[in-house]
Parts: sequence; structure tokens; C-alpha cells
Amino acid sequence: MSRVTEREARVGGVRTRLLELRPGEPRELPTLLLLHGFSDSADTWRPLLERLRRSRRTAVAVDLPGFGRADRLDRHSPILPQLDRFAAAAIEREAAVSPTGEVIVVGNSLGGCVAMRAAERAELPIAGIVPIAPAGLDMAGWFAAIEGAWAIQTILRSPLPLPDAAVRGLVGEAYRRLAAHRPRALPASQVAAFTSHVATKRDVVRILGTGRRLRSELRDPFALGRIRCPVLVVWGERDRMVFPAGAQRILDEVPGARLELIPDCGHCPQVECPDTVAALLHGFTAATPDPIHHL
Repeated sequence: MSRVTEREARVGGVRTRLLELRPGEPRELPTLLLLHGFSDSADTWRPLLERLRRSRRTAVAVDLPGFGRADRLDRHSPILPQLDRFAAAAIEREAAVSPTGEVIVVGNSLGGCVAMRAAERAELPIAGIVPIAPAGLDMAGWFAAIEGAWAIQTILRSPLPLPDAAVRGLVGEAYRRLAAHRPRALPASQVAAFTSHVATKRDVVRILGTGRRLRSELRDPFALGRIRCPVLVVWGERDRMVFPAGAQRILDEVPGARLELIPDCGHCPQVECPDTVAALLHGFTAATPDPIHHL
């Protein structure tokens, strides 16, 4: 049986990290390209990748520019266009070796926003998208919730340098409370993976700076009427970061879009409810039409 492998690669000129699931005899289904959310990394998809491994799916998770181990973002340019270019390069790269010549783009939060923006481009080889609690719709006070979390404020207000272990512990506490409906149910391994990329006060300050820049870009980032591929929207009913009510705009503006709400689940269903997400992806793939021939 295949296993998840990790390696560095250049995608669209960006040095990044890939978590790859490439079965020796893959099923004739589109590759799943997995895009993580704000301040997260490809590691958020490890629980889901384990479920996909059992069903011989081809899947690739990437670190988006500015996060995980990927190259930093250009501080002098808008962020979403940088992510758009990276995502387009990743889609074309994976479609070239996909069993069907196309990919299904699955994205959580900021990654869901990027997936939807990619689907607006008819020239990209996308068989469908699965935005999971996508950013850019009903955002509520997402950034205030992050910046104002007591654990993050403890890091920012400390008059003395904090040891890396203390920073990781506080960041992990904020992650548990913001990402999940049941904070203590998150696997310790996933919390450790998240905090491995946000281990110092400098990391926290840099990522918060990226969030401040993103706020204005996420106010109205979509042209949903351009999306023509199948769309499955997934949301945790107990999401504190991005309200599920935002899904209604997608349902109203994208023909055939479907919504699946996961009970007792927060902002990161791929970590909190990976079995459910894997089942939804399986059903979505089965319902996806034959490969689309792009002009």
C-alpha cells in the first residue's frame, strides 16, 4: 500500500514542500490537490491523507507561499494574486501527471478562497472544487479572533523573550480553540505539526502582519458567476472563524453547487472530522462528470 512522502519542490518558481500520495496503481480519478488555510501548512491534511491512502487515491498537499516551509510572500505586492499564480502552477503541474489529466482542488479557509478563485479560470484543468469553510464570504471577526486570542496576546505582550517551547505551547492552545469545536479532541500530533511552523514570536508577528494585509483583499475576492465546474461546499456547523451562512452566496451564484454541513465540527474538518471529509470527497468524485475538455 502506498504511503505519504514528503519532499521539497519548485512550483511556479516558489520553493515549497509537498506531501504526496501516489499509489503504484492509482484509481482512474482526478488527483486531489489540497490547499491549507491561513497560518497553517500542508500538515493539516495528514489525517485526511491517511484515509485517502486506504482507497488508493492520488493526492498532493502543498505549503502555500508565506506559510509552512514555502518561500515568503512578496511584502510589496497583493497577497491573493501571488497565491493565485502559485495555485495555477500547482494545478497545471499535477494535472499533467493526473490519471485523468485534471485535478479536484480541495481548500480549507484561505485555501478554499484560492480554490474558488482558480475555478473562475476556465482554462485551468479543474474537474471540480471542494472549498471547506472558504475565506472571503461571511468572515465575521476572523482576524480579531486570532489576534485577540489570549494565548497570542500573551506572546505579543511578554516583556521578555519567550523560549520557543513556550511560544509553541501558546500557539498550540490558540490553534486548538480557534480551529476546532472540540479543542481537546484534536490529535497532539496535529497540534505539534502546526506549531512546528510557528515556533517563535517573530513567526507570530510575521503571520499577523500577513493577516492584516489580507483583510482588505478578502472583502470581495470572487467572481462566482465564472465558475462552471462542479462545486461541493463543506462547512463545520460550529465554525467560529468563518460563519457557515456565507455558503448561501455560493449556492445562489454557482449553478449546481451543493453544501454539506458537518455537525459538531469547527473550522478545520479535515483535522477534526477526517473520516467524514474523506467520505464526502469519495461521493463528490463519483458524482463528478467525465473529464472536461478545456478550450
